[in-house]
Order: sequence, then C-alpha cells, then structure tokens
Amino acid sequence: MSEINTALAMKNLYEKMQDWAQSFGFQQLGVSDIDLSKTEQRLSSWLAAGFHGEMDYMSRHGTKRTRPQELIPDTVRVISVRMDYWPEPAAEPWSVLNNDQQGFVSRYALGRDYHKLMRQRLAKLADKIRCEVGEMGFRVFSDSAPVMEKALAEKSGLGWVGKHSNILNRDHGSYFFLGEIYTDLPLPTTEPTSDHCGACTSCIDLCPTQAIVAPYQVDARRCISYLTIELRDAIPIEFRKMIGNRIYGCDDCQLVCPWNKFAQNTQESDYLPRQGLDSPQLLELFSWSEEDFLKKLEGSPIRRIGYECWLRNIAVALGNAKTTEQIVSALRARLVTESELVKEHVQWALEQHIEVKD
Repeated sequence: MSEINTALAMKNLYEKMQDWAQSFGFQQLGVSDIDLSKTEQRLSSWLAAGFHGEMDYMSRHGTKRTRPQELIPDTVRVISVRMDYWPEPAAEPWSVLNNDQQGFVSRYALGRDYHKLMRQRLAKLADKIRCEVGEMGFRVFSDSAPVMEKALAEKSGLGWVGKHSNILNRDHGSYFFLGEIYTDLPLPTTEPTSDHCGACTSCIDLCPTQAIVAPYQVDARRCISYLTIELRDAIPIEFRKMIGNRIYGCDDCQLVCPWNKFAQNTQESDYLPRQGLDSPQLLELFSWSEEDFLKKLEGSPIRRIGYECWLRNIAVALGNAKTTEQIVSALRARLVTESELVKEHVQWALEQHIEVKD
C-alpha cells in the first residue's frame, strides 16, 4: 500500500476499476464503506418476527453478516458489482404462467448457476486490482457467505431496495446478480441513489401469497421462492393453490415492476435457457428419474433443491392444472415409488382432480 497512499491515487484506481469491471462482464461497479448499523437493526427485527422461516443460516453467524470486518478482518471497503441476467430469447413469462400444463422456473435459474461464474469473474477483477497496487487483502463473494449484499449494493449506488426487497436500478430494472469484494484498500466510496418506488404498490398487490406484508418487508414463510427452493418439508396446504404452476421460484413481483421495462438482456450465454426450462411441460419433468434430474440439470442452480423437492413442487403444479387422464395417471404412478414427502403432495394433487370430476 506504500505506493498508493493518497486520495488522488485511490481515485485513479477506482476509475480504472470501472473499465476492468466492464471487461469482465459486469455492468456496474460501486464502492461502499462497511457501516451497516441501520441494516443490522432491520435484520434483527426481521429475524425476531420469524420472517426467515427455516433459513437458520440468516441468524447463524451473529453479527458477521452486518459487520464485514468481523467476517474478514481489516476490511474497510466493499466493492459491489452487478451482472444482468435477463435471458433473451426465452418464452414470454406470462404466457407460461397462464398455461397450467407448463411449469414456470424463475428466469435467473434457466441457465447455468451464476455463483461460480460470478466468483470467477470477481477473482479476476480482484487479481487485476492487486497487480496494480501490489499486496492487498481481499475476499470475493456472490451469495456464498454471511454478506448483506443487497444493503451493500444499495449503499454503493448500484440501485435502491424496492418494496419487494430486490435491488432496483433505473436503467436496468432488477434482473441482475450481485457480487462483492471485501478489501482493505481505502477506496473512495460512491454515492447511493434515492428510492424511486414512489406510491407504486404493484408488487405488493400482485404477490400470489401476499408475502410482501408491508413495503420493503417480506415474510419468507409465505414467499413462493422460499416455499419451492428453501423449504425442505411439506409445503403448507394453504399455499398450494396459490403456487399455481411455479415449480422453482417466483418472478411475479419483478414481472409487474414498472422499472423492469428498462431491463437489459444478458450478454452471458451461460444464462440462456437450457433443457427447455423456459416453457417446460410438467408431465415431461415429472417423468424424469433421479438420474435424469442430475444429468439434465448439471450446472443448474435447480439441482441444489434435490430430486425429492423437485417432484414435490411439480406435484403441486399438476394438482393445480386442468384435469386430464395423463395427469391423473402420472400422479398415481408416483404414489407407488416415491418418498413420504412426495407422496403427500401427490395425494393432495390427486384430490384436486377427484374433486373436479365429482
């Protein structure tokens, strides 16, 4: 650090970092300090309300999540970046959501799992910075440690936290991934942007399960993304009808957000749809063996929920579909071979079709 010890030198370094970030596929870079005291208070209240459900990891690390220097000693700045992921070409989302024979997969999960790609690019960026300044302390993250990435992104000026709790950018909407570099470099910080949600409540009004219990506050226990991805137990019966044909995640609050008319198409081919997941047929997915699941979804974020929860989610979607002989037959076949968790949801699905026939 002896070679770069002036504010001017740090400013020059920051300007170079902007160009490097672009060269590694990031659309924007910002820098924040590490004061997350306000965020810590909000997180504490959110956890106390039990809104995290079974996501015990949200409270497991104490204050390391909101005090970066406790996670990585000597951290004084956080470099935040974002990368667009909106996948074009892909089936129009509402057309899939309105077709009960198809399954809807959150658009961030149609292609390759972003975590590894983001961390690789962040490591390259960090190495580029280190080559410029000499020795420096750093560590890269992308949803891979107790890091308050949305709060840091907001603090660094990448956008503001919308009423649905996602980061919104005036020029790119909300369809982007976030990543961070914790560093001991005393870089100049970038200015946060102001909140531009105004009086709009579109995301709150449209949420199928009313998970946005107040502006900027989400009860994860009601959120379809939580129910289909994070939850490993039975999906509460009261939410199964509301889930519709959403088999992995939910984008409704983003799809209806006016700011996403400015969303930019991804430049990363790895984020484009694989295995027809942008408009898959439910019965085809339900026919996959575990071997099929692991092979076809290799490199996909969907694999992390496991085959059992995958079948659980599809069974619920089939229960919400229009009754056909093929659906009833496929559900009955699964009753014989699957786990108790899957059987419970298959039985529920069958009951929906029996009620229709009666």
